Amino acid sequence: DLQLFFDCAYQGFASGDAEADAVALRSFVEDGHQILLCQSYAKNFGLYGERVGALSAVCSSTEEKAALESQLKAIIRPMYSSPPIHGARIVKEVLGDATLRAQWTGECKEMANRIQEMRSLLREGLAEAGSTKDWSHITDQIGMFAYTGLSKEQVQKMRDESAVYCTLDGRISVAGLNRDNVAYVAAAIHAVSK
Repeated sequence: DLQLFFDCAYQGFASGDAEADAVALRSFVEDGHQILLCQSYAKNFGLYGERVGALSAVCSSTEEKAALESQLKAIIRPMYSSPPIHGARIVKEVLGDATLRAQWTGECKEMANRIQEMRSLLREGLAEAGSTKDWSHITDQIGMFAYTGLSKEQVQKMRDESAVYCTLDGRISVAGLNRDNVAYVAAAIHAVSK
């Protein structure tokens, strides 16, 4: 048996629409699948230090729910006695108030649009730098990070020669790009990937 596990760290932040970001998850539940859902509010609420999130499960019966809850408590109890509550209260307040929720939704959309714009500018910058490679994966992806396809060696060379940093698997923070640095980053990527 397989267990379906959804990691929903960007809901509302991936596309700018929390409802659209939940379509796949809801489809699986509506089709009768039992799922586990991990949600984080670190990115979409800017609550990085608060460790706010949730683990939800769709179970087949109340007995299964009770058994799962018992096992989760046994796992969680040794890790922490009481989780911090400040961040959870902030999320509850925002989502529970129509005005604050509308503001949050609008801000998520603005950020999603900005990140998508940076993806487009990075791709355009790579072409302008002279790259003839297909960089469509940069604009096809969503979220705060992008896999560039750079190798570990290329990443290290880019660090050494241009002081542009990303993880060794080539994952770059698109959210860290802006109109002032995106051309420089594109040129640095092109320099190590040509």
